[in-house]
Amino acid sequence: MTRGGGGASASDAIVAMAFTIACFCCSILAADAGTTYYVGDSNGWSFGSPSWPNGKHFHAGDTLVFRYVPWIHNVVAVDEDGYNGCTTPPGSRTYTSGNDRVTLARGDTFFLCTRYGHCNLGMKLVVYAA
Repeated sequence: MTRGGGGASASDAIVAMAFTIACFCCSILAADAGTTYYVGDSNGWSFGSPSWPNGKHFHAGDTLVFRYVPWIHNVVAVDEDGYNGCTTPPGSRTYTSGNDRVTLARGDTFFLCTRYGHCNLGMKLVVYAA
């Protein structure tokens, strides 16, 4: 038997409201996920990377992806002294996969390559996240 009038039922309104709430929750979760950046863009993590952050606006929760040839480079997250002196302080995190993902915290984050004197040749990077 069919209903007359062609109007929406109460159950249709509940389904529409549930869908709207689900879409809203998904948009909030997506906003919190941050943006993914590929360090060095198509060139990857390399000697040209120190200027790569120029003009970019990073935020806490954003992800940096370092792509490089693992037997030629690495990525070491260091403190400011390590960055300035091209040294690896105790407790520094070293990445060696060639496809490393690092989630940014608020403030400055310092990275360098410790292979073959690369840091002393300028292969280091500082990123500020608001």
